[in-house]
Amino acid sequence: MSTDAKRTSKGALLLLGLAAAAGIAASACNATNESANSLDIAVIGDAPYESATIALFPVLVQAINADPRVREVVHMGDLKSGIEPCSDTRFQVSVDLFNRFKDPFVYVMGDNEWVDCHRDNNGSYNPLERLAKVRQLLYPGTGRLLREHPRTVEAQPGYPENQLWVESRVTFATLHMLGSNNGLHPWFGDRKVNNVPVPETPEEGASRVAEVTARQAANHAWLEGTFATAKAHGSVGIVLFFQADLWHPEDRAIGAVFSAHQAWIERFSELAREFPGKILLVGGDSHEYRVDDGVPWMAAHYGVPSPSNVTQVIVDRSVESPASDAAPNRSSTIEWLRLHIDPRSPDIFSWEQVIVQ
Repeated sequence: MSTDAKRTSKGALLLLGLAAAAGIAASACNATNESANSLDIAVIGDAPYESATIALFPVLVQAINADPRVREVVHMGDLKSGIEPCSDTRFQVSVDLFNRFKDPFVYVMGDNEWVDCHRDNNGSYNPLERLAKVRQLLYPGTGRLLREHPRTVEAQPGYPENQLWVESRVTFATLHMLGSNNGLHPWFGDRKVNNVPVPETPEEGASRVAEVTARQAANHAWLEGTFATAKAHGSVGIVLFFQADLWHPEDRAIGAVFSAHQAWIERFSELAREFPGKILLVGGDSHEYRVDDGVPWMAAHYGVPSPSNVTQVIVDRSVESPASDAAPNRSSTIEWLRLHIDPRSPDIFSWEQVIVQ
């Protein structure tokens, strides 16, 4: 089946703009968007990293473009590695690769592309300036996707990366929730001037905290709006995409802090236990595929009931190479996660890792 045929087939659904957050009440739109057609989404993340995987990324794009079942692509954030420069040029390399996808492309904000840009090996940028640049490059207009694709989504005012749509009787949303304790870690820990350490200034610290505080409020509003939209449309399921791995056992083992996510988790647990359908959390950041059925870590690490109707899936890094990982005896790995939505199935969600090479 051709790409055009995929987009215009009888099963295709228009991504609907739904008033959902930041002072906009979720609306029970009269449009007919409750089709029981199935849907496949290609989920990728943490790529391309460094020159070796940049060279391999087109192979991933070609494989996904050639799959007749895939109707959308969602990238889980981190368009570069944590040691690469946060330059405009480097950002554009990834954006140009993303523009090769033929299907609608949704980008979930990561931390490597702005929060971590204060690091010396990233170029010692002010993270807020880099955040503005990433928004300019990846969110070309309110609710518009890359490549000026005609399909649109609802985007939160001031936070174009927070997006929402309804399809196949499921409500989908993206949220700007990150690693690095949701961006709360202090900046410029390794900055030096004339070989003298110059840590974060009080003004820089205040701007960092202000950004996190405002973004957390926006994420709370978007969460409420997502559940309100799902209720208004009679959705049988909800999918939330965000970069943070809210469990991340490896980071917890070395003392990483996740306190910035506590309030969001508490409210999510309440809303999830009230929702009659299935809920899927899709995350990235930790680079290791993992499935947490019933999210037991919510009770263990956040002290809230773990909703039995919730599963978290962490997406593996989509493109790895021996050169970038210093593993000369291992072959390159290119993979993506097929997320299958079937609103007629009791489970609604299923997924599989697709190995390209």
